[in-house]
Amino acid sequence: QVRLVESGGGLVQPGESLRLSCVVSGIIYNIDAMGWYRQAPGKERELVAVSRGGDINYADSVTGRFTISRDNANNMVYLQMNSLKPEDTAIYYCNAYLRRRRYSGYDNYWGQGTQVTVSS
Repeated sequence: QVRLVESGGGLVQPGESLRLSCVVSGIIYNIDAMGWYRQAPGKERELVAVSRGGDINYADSVTGRFTISRDNANNMVYLQMNSLKPEDTAIYYCNAYLRRRRYSGYDNYWGQGTQVTVSS
């Protein structure tokens, strides 16, 4: 079993900050990419930020405000969110693209999501 658990969501006012955390546990051989996605009510899930090797990519809407980082030794990924806006309100999901054994293929795994609400 592979399990992803997010934490750090909550209710904040516009302009404030939050830091999301995600830990991956279980039988894991190698994690290729880790990232964050979000889904707002009535909208499709969208990429927020992804870290793969030395490459990091952000959605245009969060560039300059959000920062993704990884702790590979502990299979963790973080999302520092600054200058939050009401349009950032969504459920944020952690994603890991990994393989469980040396000769197995890579698969996507998801956390259960954490709610981020930005409102005055």
